[in-house]
Amino acid sequence: MEENGFSFGNLNPIKILERMMKNFCTLLTLVFTFICSAQSPKIPVYAWMGGPGEATDLELAAQFKDLKDKGIDGLLYSGGHDPKTYERVGKFVKAAGMEFHTWIPTMVQGDPKLKPEWFGVNGLGESAHEKQPYVSYYKFLCPNKEEVYDYLAEIYGNVADVAEVDGIHLDYIRYPDVILARGLWEKYGLIQDREFPEYDFCYCDTCTSDFKKKSGIDIKKVEDPSHVYEWKQYRYDVITKLVNRLSDMVHEKGKKINAAVFPGPSISKELVRQEWNKWNLDAFFPMNYNDFYMGNTLWVGSVVKEEVAAVPNTPVYSGLFISPRPWNKANEDDPEGHGLLPEELGDAIRESMENGAKGICLFTPGRMTDAHWAAFEEAIHKEYQKK
Repeated sequence: MEENGFSFGNLNPIKILERMMKNFCTLLTLVFTFICSAQSPKIPVYAWMGGPGEATDLELAAQFKDLKDKGIDGLLYSGGHDPKTYERVGKFVKAAGMEFHTWIPTMVQGDPKLKPEWFGVNGLGESAHEKQPYVSYYKFLCPNKEEVYDYLAEIYGNVADVAEVDGIHLDYIRYPDVILARGLWEKYGLIQDREFPEYDFCYCDTCTSDFKKKSGIDIKKVEDPSHVYEWKQYRYDVITKLVNRLSDMVHEKGKKINAAVFPGPSISKELVRQEWNKWNLDAFFPMNYNDFYMGNTLWVGSVVKEEVAAVPNTPVYSGLFISPRPWNKANEDDPEGHGLLPEELGDAIRESMENGAKGICLFTPGRMTDAHWAAFEEAIHKEYQKK
């Protein structure tokens, strides 16, 4: 009687040989398919997203599985300051097979319990606690105060202690924009062809007295502080010191730490005082939002080239800003509604990878249309060679 597999019953030798060859060919096909699948190219992809809002456990599990199936390898997840939120969400992210990094703003803090004297002061002597530049949520702390470091270290330290958390993702780790990206000027009705004092931080007593002690310069008596290189460098260094202290603390807990940064670092230094090539982080996620800088996908490639050269030993993941309504982009007055069209996404990914990025990061999955996902699927499974 004939059975499955390699049991051939009463078949003659010819039939036995034919059956063995058939099974052998089937086995070879399976092995070949497995090898091809294992070697199929796939670039690393992260995504910024927030939550969980009112989502149930079942909804979270389904959401994260869907993102993983679409090609997302890790999340930079914004869920506030409560470690319990990240413990809950992290379980579902990890179950879906993705990395879990907690996306928590650094210098921008809206906690009403914070002391007014902890906030930054602009060149006109106005505190960000009472008068915010550009938008009401721009309540920037002064990065030069020990109490501010202690406050931030407690937040990040408590979250880093959560078992499900792979790393801490810093954001708004900078001063307010002394100059906005060119694509944002019209939105705020500004022409920022130079540094203006109302957007220039920080001139609190802590910063100005410490700078005078170290440089001999009383910056409050300088007619145009924007021409004092030492004052710029001093503030770059203040941010760098804060980042590296937080980095040491997080690393001591056995977790990774990375940051969302402005492009460059030439642009980031000019606009927000970020000299991030001196930061001791495990990865950088530059926000290469081309429309904000009046650039196209070639601009993305050029800035990625600079970024990779600036931190040759640290991974750079190119942050890409997605157009949520591509059919209406031309009519969008607010640049926040701009971003990469589906037909531009593949080129932006290619430019990022060919100029040395380790991978990409989407802002955000929720802005992606079906057409975006189709272009994304094709682009992330290509092999790219660095130029």
